[in-house]
Amino acid sequence: MPPQMNPQISETLQPRPEDYAYDLDQALGAVVSVTTIVPEDAFTADILGTERAGSGVLIRSDGVVLTIGYLVTEAETVWLGLSDGRTVPGHVLGYDQTTGFGLVQALARVDLPALKIGQSSSVEPGASVVLAGAGGRSGAVAARVIGKQEFAGYWEYLLDEAIFTAPAHPQWGGAALIGPAGDLIGIGSLRLEQSSEGEDEHLNMIVPIDLLPPILEDLLTVGRPNRPPRPWLGVYAVEIDDNVVVAGTATGAPAERAGLQNGDVILAVDGEEVTDLAGFFRHVWAMGAAGTEVPLTIFQEGRTEDIRVTSGDRSDFLKSPSLH
Repeated sequence: MPPQMNPQISETLQPRPEDYAYDLDQALGAVVSVTTIVPEDAFTADILGTERAGSGVLIRSDGVVLTIGYLVTEAETVWLGLSDGRTVPGHVLGYDQTTGFGLVQALARVDLPALKIGQSSSVEPGASVVLAGAGGRSGAVAARVIGKQEFAGYWEYLLDEAIFTAPAHPQWGGAALIGPAGDLIGIGSLRLEQSSEGEDEHLNMIVPIDLLPPILEDLLTVGRPNRPPRPWLGVYAVEIDDNVVVAGTATGAPAERAGLQNGDVILAVDGEEVTDLAGFFRHVWAMGAAGTEVPLTIFQEGRTEDIRVTSGDRSDFLKSPSLH
């Protein structure tokens, strides 16, 4: 079993029970550690590693744990560290590439209270929240919501309204964002840096919980949302001066097979100009479901070219969860 996390959060950043109107320790008791082992030949092994560690949160009394999907994607072994000191095996139920959520089933009786699912839409910037990794108060950060806005990730990922909190949790992956009412309002995804008044500030990006209810039953029963998969190109892109620039391509992915290269500038999708990542992704996804042909206009090696990329389903490149 891979080693457990050690959050090492300063006492000055930890939440104090008297500052909250709910039972803080009971809420934190629903947060678990999640450690996974992924095969070396897995599609995501080179980028995300073969041993991954983070957190998750019990959302049902039967041992269903919600976490961030990259911790459990292609995992063949899963261990859950419970707040009562036990470590139990788990099985990946499913993950959703669109939201980033992942679900794990504990393969033992848990007998711990689950954290109620709240409404992230009701929490406004400025609200006092707790971003909790495993380990009780010592694994949690007393934070505030500092913004809610669109987020585009270079790996073909887009949230219309992500939640941003500060100060940043040092081990944010799968951490539970607990709202003012003591319920679950999001799952930790990233640690980012922004400049404010000449100083760098670290913050966490949180996937809002409101994205879970529409897909929860599908994840529980079939492992993925019951909707056509989006067209996936397998391109890693960044924004530079109002340009969408290719920073890399996934090995064997449609973008690589079509000839996209590092440094290419993506000018248009099906004749529609793109100047930012969000616009690029939305134009690609508007073309149809996975498998559709995506016409791109690119600037490559000093000239403008039109190419066509036959998109794929990202899930087809991933190993399915192992059955126990």
